[in-house]
Amino acid sequence: MKTFFFLSFIFLIPLFTCSQSLQVSPDGHRLTNKDGSVFFYLGDTAWELFHRCTKEETEMYLKDRKAKGFNVIQAVILAEIDGLNTPNAEGNTPLINNDPLKPNEAYFKHVDWVLKKAEELGIYIAALPTWGDKWRKQWGAGPVIFTSPEIARNYGKWLGERYKDQPNIIWIMGGDRNPVTDDFLQINRAMANGIKEGDAGKHLMTYHPGGGYSSSYWFQNDNWLDFNIAQTGHSKKNNPVYNSIGNDYNLKPIKPCLDGEPQYEDIPVGFSPMNERFTDFDARQAAYWSVLAGALGHTYGNNNIWQMWKPGRNPIINARIPWNEAIHQPGAMQMGYMRKLFESRPFLEMVPDQQILANVFGQNKDEIRAARERDRSFVIVYSPYGNPIHLNLERMTADTLNGYWYNPREDFSIKIEPFANNKKIEAFTPPSSGSRTDWVLILDNEKNNYPNPANYKLK
Repeated sequence: MKTFFFLSFIFLIPLFTCSQSLQVSPDGHRLTNKDGSVFFYLGDTAWELFHRCTKEETEMYLKDRKAKGFNVIQAVILAEIDGLNTPNAEGNTPLINNDPLKPNEAYFKHVDWVLKKAEELGIYIAALPTWGDKWRKQWGAGPVIFTSPEIARNYGKWLGERYKDQPNIIWIMGGDRNPVTDDFLQINRAMANGIKEGDAGKHLMTYHPGGGYSSSYWFQNDNWLDFNIAQTGHSKKNNPVYNSIGNDYNLKPIKPCLDGEPQYEDIPVGFSPMNERFTDFDARQAAYWSVLAGALGHTYGNNNIWQMWKPGRNPIINARIPWNEAIHQPGAMQMGYMRKLFESRPFLEMVPDQQILANVFGQNKDEIRAARERDRSFVIVYSPYGNPIHLNLERMTADTLNGYWYNPREDFSIKIEPFANNKKIEAFTPPSSGSRTDWVLILDNEKNNYPNPANYKLK
């Protein structure tokens, strides 16, 4: 309990000051603030935030997410759950006669308010101009209203102009749909370029695809796409998300990459009500696997929160916990722990390195993931089941190493005392093992005097 209140106090410190725009880091793999400091993207999916939440609920939600270490909220302006015809919490629909060229000022004043409230709290809103059913229905309420590139571009330009001076926006095209025809490609490109025209390119932009895909599949060479989003989705346990992130990390031209929709906490595996649900362990596993494979950060999700479910609303995909209670499920707090850990080391200098894992019988080199500093002065290794980690220390330059076993479930560290680097294969056994008993091994060059990640305070 003391630990919880201590962490709550830490996370209440402002996380960062929103700059006019984020930037891609010099190596092309991360994001930075305009002063060059690292921006570790820690997102939450609140797709229905603009649509279903009152001002009071919005403020409560944003303050909770700030306290837990989140600095990005992903939300949709023309929302998924009948977002055109069901009014928002203030009784307004977004468009007049569902015409994307006739926005309803009353609705967008609420969007303005949400953006300003998030800015006050130092939070970015990764805003989707529309959910994908408004340009490619497939499922959902629709209706399709973006029927031509011209309509999409004009709507995008209007949004860009309206929010060109709002500093805390990241734009996300798509909306859980894949642009499988040339017409769909042109509609999305037109909307993106319309926003860029309207805001003079002040804000970063990406694309949210359907499950199992990445934005890189269609848009890697598009100038408007600043970083890639993959949706590794909700189909199975132990999903090897590092494959998708690793693929995007190694593409040319180099662009940062992110898992923008991984397995959500408390969603049934494969969407089947007969299956078990993903837990906080699954959320952590996806997060550490992604970041250690080269992601610029990570997005967390919760089945009850994305839809802002509460009694009286149709529970989509078997939602069962009121969203204002689900915000306290353990996975969300553990995402903040993760952000602290990675920011406690020079994250901009971190590169994936599976070669540091020795070829020892019984060591699953896919399950265990590793990344190190470019100059080899630290390494971070994740063991999801507490299995021993065998490292080839010849790949570490330091003569003397120390470090920590970090518990990502409860945010505490066990010190590893300094030891001589013999440049050989060494085994490191976590303090405990078993189902959902994950540990993070951190080894540092003793001379760097890096902090205990459990004590690190977010800036």
